Amino acid sequence: MNSEKKRKTSDLLSICIKAGKTVKGFDSMKEAVIKGTAACVLTASDASDKTVKETEFICGKYNLPVLKTELTKSDIGRLCGKDTAVLAVCDKGFAGGFEKIISH
Repeated sequence: MNSEKKRKTSDLLSICIKAGKTVKGFDSMKEAVIKGTAACVLTASDASDKTVKETEFICGKYNLPVLKTELTKSDIGRLCGKDTAVLAVCDKGFAGGFEKIISH
């Protein structure tokens, strides 16, 4: 596990949450994707296979990237107050930042 990548993801997610640019939870993420407000979707490292598969299916229909983070559900919970396996990022700038961190 690349702890630098995890730290950078955590730091950016913290800023993103404070800016009010995230949607937490599967149903809320699905709604944001369908409405077109989501720029990308993040999944926790310990998200279930079923959750990841359903997330990829929904995002695939709308051509949205799904990024698997190194953060666990409880890591995400510490940042946003709710343990969740899926987060929609509703800002293109933040989405680009996550893509840079996670793809390198």
